[in-house]
Amino acid sequence: MRKIALYAAAALIGALSLSACQKQADQTAPQAQQVARPTSPTDTAGWKNYLVQVVTKNMQGMTANQPYMYYVPAGTDDASTQARQRQLENVSGTVARGVLPGNLMAFGGPDSSQTAQMIITAFKDAQPGSFKGVIVLFVGDKADEQGVAQALQGSAATFRFVQM
Repeated sequence: MRKIALYAAAALIGALSLSACQKQADQTAPQAQQVARPTSPTDTAGWKNYLVQVVTKNMQGMTANQPYMYYVPAGTDDASTQARQRQLENVSGTVARGVLPGNLMAFGGPDSSQTAQMIITAFKDAQPGSFKGVIVLFVGDKADEQGVAQALQGSAATFRFVQM
């Protein structure tokens, strides 16, 4: 009987020691760094990190496992133009098929007007009410907000705007 009590006491002391270490480790864990908005439109990695941070902060009401995130590259060169065209085809196909309620579609990139134009073009043929319960997040300039909001109105999507 004494051996059982001794083992129980040793286990209790070990558990308390480990929980104290865990609390100390939690207190010293570094906080996530804020990612600043990149200044260069060609900093693709920087823009994607920035947009992930913005989207993460604006996922309220989303019940899906992960958002649909669309990075719209800036630039007028052939590679950028082709990348935007492929992205538009992808988004248009998604809009045509529909998205289940609880999902979030996020759009952003260095050039707000190009991002806005992509959303407007992709949603022009959306069926009325087909995006009810879907959140569409646009990260852009205030000047482009109204055009995107009008383009989404018929689809019944919940529109969110974040000024970049």
